[in-house]
Amino acid sequence: MLTIDNVSFSYSRHTQLIENFSMTLQPGTVCGLLGKNGAGKTTLLYLICGLLAPKSGLIDFRGMQPMERSTAFLNDVFIVPEEFSLPNVELSSYVEVNAPFYPNFNLEQLHHYLEVFELRPDLHLGRLSMGQKKKAFMSFAMACNTSLLILDEPTNGLDISSKRNFRRVLAECMTDDKSIIISTHQVHDVDKVLDHVIITDRKGVMLNASLNDVMDKLTFSFTTDRERAEKALLALPVPGGFNIAEPLLDKSDETEVNLETLFELVQNGYRLPESSK
Repeated sequence: MLTIDNVSFSYSRHTQLIENFSMTLQPGTVCGLLGKNGAGKTTLLYLICGLLAPKSGLIDFRGMQPMERSTAFLNDVFIVPEEFSLPNVELSSYVEVNAPFYPNFNLEQLHHYLEVFELRPDLHLGRLSMGQKKKAFMSFAMACNTSLLILDEPTNGLDISSKRNFRRVLAECMTDDKSIIISTHQVHDVDKVLDHVIITDRKGVMLNASLNDVMDKLTFSFTTDRERAEKALLALPVPGGFNIAEPLLDKSDETEVNLETLFELVQNGYRLPESSK
């Protein structure tokens, strides 16, 4: 669905923010985009959407180049940025103006997502809190049914109940022909809905793997055994002991992926072994 080939970008000639960055994204994927502050995650999302132009390299979305801003491209990609503003109008007016740009928009889905978020369909966008605006905007975005949906820090500003509802609507809107990219620092809010993870720095991809591939190679657990922690690939001190990552030696020992531990492991130089054929 999406190919990024040796893309570089800088806001000034003195600072290279993204350098020779390459990645691919397949359909039917909920992908977490993780990286340190300043690693260029939001800039990368804007490049994918055609809001910025790469200094070099190529971005291809289903045979289209984002910076050309073709109608077919704009109809099929939606981004919910971390910070945004909405007009001071009723939601029905917003839908009337904006929904026609998205051929696959579904009003019934919009009303369902709003209901899950405990919002009324007759709401007025100008009278909502920031958290409510985010839930309303994400509901509209998912109801547009674009092939690519990009969410930048979607759970910021949401309370505990709303984060749980976000995971529900995200799972419901997903289909095999869509892909969703979630850029976040709040890994615990999304780790149960991701099936793929990309960890980046300014120079490119440090990890691009399905969670199944990660679980085939690594096991994640908590231990109070300091000796075991010292032998692990990575041990993160936590109250009462350590969160550790170890090589998976027996399939019966398979565990869920701890994204925080995985992120620190990759940042420390670990690279996932290639699968044997």
